[in-house]
Amino acid sequence: MAFRAFLIAMAGVLLIAQAGAAVETGNPQFVVKTDLGEIRIELYADKAPETVRNFRNYVDRHFYDGVIFHRVVKGFMIQAGGYTFDLFEKSPGEPVVNESGNGLRNRRGTLAMARLSEPDSARAQFFINLANNRHLDPKGGEPGYTVFGRVVDGMNVVDAIAREPVRREAEFTHLPKVPVRILSITPLEQP
Repeated sequence: MAFRAFLIAMAGVLLIAQAGAAVETGNPQFVVKTDLGEIRIELYADKAPETVRNFRNYVDRHFYDGVIFHRVVKGFMIQAGGYTFDLFEKSPGEPVVNESGNGLRNRRGTLAMARLSEPDSARAQFFINLANNRHLDPKGGEPGYTVFGRVVDGMNVVDAIAREPVRREAEFTHLPKVPVRILSITPLEQP
C-alpha cells in the first residue's frame, strides 16, 4: 500500500513537472514573414519583459500584418511597425516604459524599439540594427533605445531589405521604392 501511494505521488510530481514544462520558460521565438523571405527572431523576455509583452500584444492582434519597412537606412537599420502599404499610419496603443538599461546593446542583428526624443515614447515601431550602433545605447545616465530581441535566422533577408533602393516622399526620407511588407509575425512553437 505504501509503495502504491509512493507511485501515485511520483506520478503527480511527474504531471506537475510536465505541466510546468509546457509553460513558456525560455525566450520566445517568432517568424516574421516578409515579401523578401522569412526572419526568425528571439525576444528577450528575461531582459525586457515590458517591451516583449508590448510586442507580443501587437503580434496577437495581428497589428503588424501588412505594415511596411518604411525606413531603410543602409549600414544603420531597417524600421517597421507604423505604416501600411499605402502609407496609412496605424494607430498604436499606449507607450511602453524604456528598458534600455537592461544590459543589451544595439548590435548588428538586434531588434530595438523606435521612439521619439522622450525615452518612454516607444509604442509599436521597431527596427533591426544593420550594424553595431553604439550611439543608440544608454550612456551617461541617459536612456538609449531598448533592445528586446535578436535575429536568429534570416539576416540574409534583413540585408536584402537593406539593399532596396529608397526614395523620398513627404516625411519619409528612406522609403523603399518598392514597398517591402511584413505579411505576418507568428509565434514559433517551442519544443
